[in-house]
Amino acid sequence: MMNTITIIQQVLFVITLGIAGFFVFKRASSIRRNILLGKDAEFNDQKGKRWGTMFRVAFGQQKMFDRPFVGFMHFLIYAGFLLINIEMLEIILDGILGTHRLFVPVLGDVYPFLINFFECAAIGVVLACVVFLLRRNVARIKRFHKDEMKGWPTSDANIILVWEIVLMFFLYTMNATDYLLQEAGDAHYPVVGSFAISQYLVPLYSGLSPEALVMVERSAWWVHIIGILGFAVYITYSKHLHIALAFPNTYFSRLEPRGKMKNMESVTNEVKIMMGAPAEDSGEEVGTFGAKDVKDLQWNQIMSAYSCTECGRCTSECPANLTGKKLSPRKVMMDIRDRAEEVGKNIDQHGADHDDGKSLYGDYISKEELMACTSCNACADACPINIDPLSIILDMRRYVAMEEASTPASWNAMFQNVENSQAPWAFPAADRFKWAEEISNSVDSQQ
Repeated sequence: MMNTITIIQQVLFVITLGIAGFFVFKRASSIRRNILLGKDAEFNDQKGKRWGTMFRVAFGQQKMFDRPFVGFMHFLIYAGFLLINIEMLEIILDGILGTHRLFVPVLGDVYPFLINFFECAAIGVVLACVVFLLRRNVARIKRFHKDEMKGWPTSDANIILVWEIVLMFFLYTMNATDYLLQEAGDAHYPVVGSFAISQYLVPLYSGLSPEALVMVERSAWWVHIIGILGFAVYITYSKHLHIALAFPNTYFSRLEPRGKMKNMESVTNEVKIMMGAPAEDSGEEVGTFGAKDVKDLQWNQIMSAYSCTECGRCTSECPANLTGKKLSPRKVMMDIRDRAEEVGKNIDQHGADHDDGKSLYGDYISKEELMACTSCNACADACPINIDPLSIILDMRRYVAMEEASTPASWNAMFQNVENSQAPWAFPAADRFKWAEEISNSVDSQQ
């Protein structure tokens, strides 16, 4: 009878694993397609530096600790997530093979130490999740309650935090009832002793019969594994996709100094031709100057939108936003992701050539938002995974300036002065240093 039940569980587990894998693969394929809506971009330079950036910023969580308390709390969740997923390997193998605690004979006395270590990591996850729930919903940290965070973004964050707490509870329940079944001498449950945290739940289940204990233990096992697999599917629709995309995003992040703005090669070539210098063939086919929609962005810029954690550090550091302007760098990234999703759904429903009459600029991001940016790079500097909202804002402002010619009058005057006098001010280049001569003459006269 037990062998029949075990076989049924194995079959159900493999089916569950296959269903979760199918939905993750399908969603990942859709996200990849949406990211590749953007223009080609090459990142074959300085590979060593790129790997170093990825390990330091994504794996090492370096920029999270710019705010030490939040950084430590996030580290507890991050480390717990990594460690508990090591235990998931055993759970998955047990589900496929019909075994229980497969690694006990292999690891011997080391096994209880590892489970205790995992349980301590799990309690760190629970504590950090509780702190983050209180910060969001009781302390109501201002950056979590901006206009763009109303509705689903707030619910999404709370769902994940509660989900992680529930998963940890069922992990402890599984281990607590497992210990009682060890004590009862059930042959299916190898003796490894009690564990650091789950031992405190043992009194809750100590009055149950062996049959009831098996029912609770198996139910907790199934809820935990289905919860983990469901979590894997859910995060592909959530801001928590950064768990996976933070790594490629930091690898492909810009290596140049923050203040360096990338010129458009096609425009640079036109200027060279006008000045009589030899032009270079950039290979760039110019259809539109700047970016109006997601297809005008580079693919890595769209990927950075999917990588966004929605933490709001960029917006909390943005001087335009702090002075009451409409611009929010976080909203810009969220809008790009939402627009890419919309374009992707249109492709699925109507084909690649479908035009829904909408665009990123105008329907999602307004001219007022773009014009408010001071180009200070505070947003890019603050982002814990090296997202660069400024590069996108600049591309969209180039569209406003070069395609619509609708920049403010003060900007147009500056552009004209730069073109005519090579300076923002309306005086000849020959007079540029007169102010220095006047100061020098004044100093000489005083002496």
